[in-house]
Amino acid sequence: MKKVFLISDNVAYNRMYEFLGQQTINRRLHMMGHPDLRITRRFVRMNEDENRHTNSMRFVSHEGHLLYEQPAAYNTDTFNFSHINKMGNAHYAYDSLIQSPIDFTTANNVTVLHLQQILQSALFPESVPRFKRWQLDREDYSFLYRFLSQYPSETDFPKYDSSVYFDSYVKFFFRNTEQRIPPYVRVFNKVGWAYGCMTDVSYIVDFKHRVEFMLTATICVNSDGVMNDDKYDYETLGIHFSISSANYSISMN
Repeated sequence: MKKVFLISDNVAYNRMYEFLGQQTINRRLHMMGHPDLRITRRFVRMNEDENRHTNSMRFVSHEGHLLYEQPAAYNTDTFNFSHINKMGNAHYAYDSLIQSPIDFTTANNVTVLHLQQILQSALFPESVPRFKRWQLDREDYSFLYRFLSQYPSETDFPKYDSSVYFDSYVKFFFRNTEQRIPPYVRVFNKVGWAYGCMTDVSYIVDFKHRVEFMLTATICVNSDGVMNDDKYDYETLGIHFSISSANYSISMN
């Protein structure tokens, strides 16, 4: 979970997907008032049926004592895939260029509205109806707040190379490899970037100027229209839509 928040690690996401199971994830999100949100895939190459399966899991202590185990699971629930969702002009599949849009109809589906509401319910549970709140205790919230806002350089485990995972690595609205985010600013957020799309859902607090706000945005920066070719415009175009720490300081003053 630390890796998911600190650097948006895909492998860590896959482990969480395995642990929770596709059925549990989606039923819980639907109960919380997000009926059209769906999580159907790991971030590895699998078909629809394979993603419905999750493996058995065991946690064992250093001494070899069994701490927890759960059986393999299979999601029998159905999904509504009536909305066709295709992107791009062409795409790569198994190293072959296909001259047609990539089909995301059965992929994970979440909107920026979902994302902002989910973050709001985590940070300000009293501001949403009870059924929209996460079932977390004080220790859970403390963990969540810490790693939503912490920088890779501030944690010893996992230990990250700060030249690669700089402070604003997953703080897109402040993304800048050279300047540090002002010490009086904290960003509680989660980002995602894939297929040329960059998304950030943030709660930003400026303790010096006593300013706080939520900001959620997504942008597509894939100028050639080819999906899944790992040639996107994240740094050349996407970064220009971020808010540098210097500009933010000036605007607050």
